[in-house]
Amino acid sequence: MSNFEAKMGLESKRVFITGAASGIGRATAEMFYAIGAKLVLIDMPSLEESELAHHFTERMEYIQADVTRADDLKRIESAMNAEGGIDCLINNAGITRDASLLKMTDEQWDQVIAVNLTAVFKLGQLAAKKMKEQGRGGSILNAASVVAHYGNFGQSNYVATKAGVIGMTKTMARELGKDNIRVNAVAPGFIGTAMVQKMPEKVLSMMEEKSPLRRIGKPEEIASAYAFLASDQAQFITGTCLNVDGGLTL
Repeated sequence: MSNFEAKMGLESKRVFITGAASGIGRATAEMFYAIGAKLVLIDMPSLEESELAHHFTERMEYIQADVTRADDLKRIESAMNAEGGIDCLINNAGITRDASLLKMTDEQWDQVIAVNLTAVFKLGQLAAKKMKEQGRGGSILNAASVVAHYGNFGQSNYVATKAGVIGMTKTMARELGKDNIRVNAVAPGFIGTAMVQKMPEKVLSMMEEKSPLRRIGKPEEIASAYAFLASDQAQFITGTCLNVDGGLTL
C-alpha cells in the first residue's frame, strides 16, 4: 500500500457496493479492495455466476439480491447490522429501459424508478440509520449521470432518476451532516464498460468527439472518484455532485 493510499483512511473500512458484479461496480470493488477495505458486494447473479470469489479471496462478503425487493433489502440491512457495521455505501446499481416519451410503457418507467431512485433512497436510509447508531460517521455515495444536467433522447425515466438522485443527495447531506455522515454523488459521462464497448464503432467515435478530452472514460476512473469521496482526503466535501465526464458538461 502506498503512502497516499494509507492516508485515504479506507483500510479495514466496511464498504457496501451495489451492482458490484460488473462494469463500474466491479472496478470500484477492485479499487477499494486494493486499498484494503472490507467489501460487502451486492448484485443479482449468484456468487458463482459473478465470479467475484475468484478475484476477492479475502475481505469479501457477497449478497445475491435485487435492490427493489423488500426481503432482499432486509438481508442487506442484516449485513449492515452485523459485526463491523457499515462505513461506506456506494449506491451504484442502475438500469436503463429506453423509449421515447410517447412510446414508454408504465413498466419501463416503474422499473427504472424502482432501481435507480427508490432503492437508492431505501438503502441510503438503512445505511444512515446504522451509521448514526454507530456514532463514527460514514459516507454515502450515489450514482448520478451527466444526462441529469441536460437530458437525453429516449431516457425520460433514466434522466428523471438521475436528476432525482442529485437532489436527494443534497437533501441527505443537509440532514445527516450533524452526524458526520457525508453524502455525495458521482455523475459519469460516457464510460467504456463492456456494454458500451459492444456499440458500433460509429457510435463510439461520436461519443469520443463530444468530449473535450476526445475519449471515453474508463470504469476505474469512476472508481477513483468514489474512492476519493469516501476517503479521509474528502472529509470536508458533502452534498456535491462530481462530474467525471471528460468535460462533457462544459
